[in-house]
Amino acid sequence: MKPLPNYRRLIGFVTLSLMASANVSANELDPLIAREQQKSGVESESMPIVNDGIFLRRIYVDLNGRIPTEADVMKFAKQPLATRRADLVDQLLQDERFADRWTLFFADMLRLRSQATGGAALFAWVHQAVHSGMPYDEMCRKLIATNGKAGRVPESGFILGDNADPLVMASVTSQVFLGVRMGCAQCHDHPFDTWKRRDFYDLAAFYGKTRRFESQLTNVVIATEDKQSTILWPPEGEAPMEERKAIPARFPFPLDGINGKSGYMTRLKKVREQKSAAKVVVASGPSLDDLLDSSSAKVAKTTSGRFGAELAVADAKQDIRKIDVQKGLYQPSEQREQLAAAVTDPKNGLFPRAIVNRVWKTLIGRGFVEPVDDFRSDNPAALAPVLDFLAEEFVASDYDLRSLVKLIVTSDAYQRGHAPMDIEEPQRLRMEEHLFATPVRRMIAESLYDSIVMAGHLFEPKHSAGRNEKTIYEVVRVPKAGAAAVPGKAKDSNPQMASMNAMAGAAMASSGGEYGLETAIELDFTSLLKQQDADDDEVALDSMKAVSKEEIEAQRMMAMRAARRDMTEYEEQKVARKIDDNPVFTSSLRMQSPAPDGHFLRIFGQPNRTELGDLRQDSASMRQSLMMLNGRVTHEASRVGDLEPMYKLLTGKTVDVDAAVKLAYLEILTRRPRSEELAEAKEMIGSAANPLDGMADLRWVLLNCHEFRFLP
Repeated sequence: MKPLPNYRRLIGFVTLSLMASANVSANELDPLIAREQQKSGVESESMPIVNDGIFLRRIYVDLNGRIPTEADVMKFAKQPLATRRADLVDQLLQDERFADRWTLFFADMLRLRSQATGGAALFAWVHQAVHSGMPYDEMCRKLIATNGKAGRVPESGFILGDNADPLVMASVTSQVFLGVRMGCAQCHDHPFDTWKRRDFYDLAAFYGKTRRFESQLTNVVIATEDKQSTILWPPEGEAPMEERKAIPARFPFPLDGINGKSGYMTRLKKVREQKSAAKVVVASGPSLDDLLDSSSAKVAKTTSGRFGAELAVADAKQDIRKIDVQKGLYQPSEQREQLAAAVTDPKNGLFPRAIVNRVWKTLIGRGFVEPVDDFRSDNPAALAPVLDFLAEEFVASDYDLRSLVKLIVTSDAYQRGHAPMDIEEPQRLRMEEHLFATPVRRMIAESLYDSIVMAGHLFEPKHSAGRNEKTIYEVVRVPKAGAAAVPGKAKDSNPQMASMNAMAGAAMASSGGEYGLETAIELDFTSLLKQQDADDDEVALDSMKAVSKEEIEAQRMMAMRAARRDMTEYEEQKVARKIDDNPVFTSSLRMQSPAPDGHFLRIFGQPNRTELGDLRQDSASMRQSLMMLNGRVTHEASRVGDLEPMYKLLTGKTVDVDAAVKLAYLEILTRRPRSEELAEAKEMIGSAANPLDGMADLRWVLLNCHEFRFLP
């Protein structure tokens, strides 16, 4: 085993190092903000730039969804003072957890639900898009325009999530991608903006031919196109059916650039040209052209004349390139492709403004426009030129999320401290709105969860095998002894109950016999993106067309009769089982989401993502306090395992309580304790039955303090 580090010396070094607050930002954003602050007429001094320790904690949570570890702190403290912040930002932007954390951002925005039709595969696809750096406009075009089988074509899960309803999708398109709440215009002209009812129906007409087909036999769900549109004008109930006609699709939003400017589009074109020139195609084998060229000789032998052979090869290449397997299976949507092009057009100023506003709200704590999806004439943006500047930079970067995030987090606006606690509320709000101070933010649910797990060393076992054996008791349903299958005589159960109880027992065992309000199934993004054979889709499509409703009903009745014949009498038994309760928690960023009602993540504000405008909630509640005070994850994080560094500081002949307390503060609060905090902590540990129990009490207190939950 490696020798234990000298934590007293290391933590002292880290403390001195993190007190520094050198700001090396050369960000173009800062001078613009300063000019707009002067124009605002708000009299206030800007809060100072936070020190390195605060910046370190803030940037880890925002970019990677967790607090820094002791090793992260040590590494950062050793970096050159002048460049450490910029270097850390670059490092975190390329970290694996950046894609996890910002997939969660898009999950909230796009209302991704892993248990919806095609939802799990769509989650994995969005994660891959973030990880690979897919331009945001490209991602949105695919989400809007793609048809296909749920799971087989992940992007189709976006439209299938709302059952391909044209009216719903019109609201989704305007509110999610453009930040315009246009849904009320479905029933009447917008009361607070210029949108008319006809504008809404013109937008919905882009989705009018899209259909959701589902096989009741195979549960295959497909999004495809029909020849006729379901969007008619006048709306239903306002004219006889014979007078209602299909209306042409029309994009009702102006394409006049960002604040009338167009220079950023020239920069976008240049970036795309540079990307195209630098693109290197790396293939594991010969390309299609190579394979076709290698067959030229074979074709020549079966073709009379040299020119005939060349013509045959050329025709073969052309024909093969025309083959599109997806379009052979799923009718593409020309109208939605036109819509996707209009939504993501660089001249559509709403598109970049909407996403920039959401990212700014996530990183700063307050959007330029609030709520973030309610852009309208009578709800103007605060510091609108700053929003426009960021939108232009985002487009000019070829819609690169990492470039936008980096531009924000390296600015003074992101790195400022909070407003003083003793000022009046109206003044605090003015300071935050005009970026003189950053709002106080609580960690989002997933970051809070992962930070508890990280601080408590729960991502891997921290107890040696056999140290936590315990006996749990389960009530299970089992077949009665000697009971035979009795047709139609099951006792208040069904044949599936035994397997359901077995699954429940396994879940209880994994959580130590307690109700798992903090555990969930983890998504395997790699597996979810594995494609099925195209032949399977063709069979599914044929089945959907060939099986009649009568045949489906006949097969369902046969299955029910077979189930009744297999009914068996069951009884309940209480069984004891010994388990080694050495819990390991997975990252909440990979959990199926939204989590079930009552889960840790839902209690701390994770939205259910069913309704438009269902944004995260950050209000406090008694249930949150109870979850932190009594929850399993907090309890297990507080305990000291013999496999973690803390254990050796508190046991044996070289007990060092001072170093242990300082390590606890560093791991949980990313700082060193003040002298009075150190004295109180030592008193708490000294009054316990033993140092390990005392440290568990101290860690529990630190995990439950406001300083842990809120970003400094």
